[in-house]
Amino acid sequence: MNTYEAVRIVAAREIRVKLRDKAFLLGTLFFLLFAVGGTALPPLLAGGPPSVAVIGTAPAALTAADFEIHPVADEAAARALVRDGGADAAVLGDGTVIALTDAPQDVVRALSTAPAVELLDPSGVDPVLSFLVPLFFAVIFFFTSLTFGLQIAMSVTEEKQTRVVEILVASVPVRVLLIGKVAAGAILALGQIALIAVVALAGMRIADTGDELVTMLTPAIGWFLPFFVVGFVMLAALWAGVGALVNRQEDINAVSMPVQLAVILPFFGVMMFGDDPTAMKILSYVPFSAPSAMPVRLFHGDAAAWEPALALVVLAVAAVLMVAVGARIYEGSLLRTNGRTSLAAAWRDREARRLAELDAAQG
Repeated sequence: MNTYEAVRIVAAREIRVKLRDKAFLLGTLFFLLFAVGGTALPPLLAGGPPSVAVIGTAPAALTAADFEIHPVADEAAARALVRDGGADAAVLGDGTVIALTDAPQDVVRALSTAPAVELLDPSGVDPVLSFLVPLFFAVIFFFTSLTFGLQIAMSVTEEKQTRVVEILVASVPVRVLLIGKVAAGAILALGQIALIAVVALAGMRIADTGDELVTMLTPAIGWFLPFFVVGFVMLAALWAGVGALVNRQEDINAVSMPVQLAVILPFFGVMMFGDDPTAMKILSYVPFSAPSAMPVRLFHGDAAAWEPALALVVLAVAAVLMVAVGARIYEGSLLRTNGRTSLAAAWRDREARRLAELDAAQG
């Protein structure tokens, strides 16, 4: 059995176990419901356009605004229709707008003469979207990398605690076991995000929010996927390494604090400095924050065409280094079952194992 087949078997085993995990399935369902609720429900619950009773011919402004028009014969019929709930508002012959309890702002705005407006920055992003888009990318990367990372660490620790790892290592090399776990986590995480994205886009179509927002988000989402995969693999290897340092799942939080900070601090950084171009430019080249910061810059149009590629290369180089560190910690501590292993001991033990393997190969 070659390395590829061994990795595939390990990854398939991890995926099967996770797909039978009720917590994973319920979490995915929750995110899907959140995506539907955040995109489709608000416009649907808001109802259709206001209905307006009009005496005679409806003003062109109301027709252009796509209001529901109810022609009536006279003012008395208009008032009666509004009072009975048949119309939200009515426009009388002299231009007076009447309603039952609250002023119908949509109708008033449609009938008002707006002054000429000149936009100095016509490409500017809506303030609400300027807040929600950084929140979306930061939350997705934060929760996914933290949740799946902890699950990888817990899986490694559980295998040590139950001594199953000794059976696994007898069948496949330690590094193959690590690669399979990281690959399975990346596949599951990417699949979950892709499913959420499809549901969210479907919700936007159902709500008929238009194509403008989808067009604006397309470059950001397109680059977010490779940034997410590379960033997740970088963190997943570290999570596997810290999971191998302990023999009990209760001890994972204590040893994983540096990795948790590497996820939490970039999350708050993107949230706090999302409207600061200089800070976001710096964060888009920092490996741990790049998967969230660079898509935000692309959404705002603040990044040059070459910047995402350069930032991805920087992230990939950092990922290779972090994977090497995580793999060394993982290999040096996985078979140590005499309590919590220090980083120094895991590092030295891996070097000793490597020299032993070289000696065995030469002998």
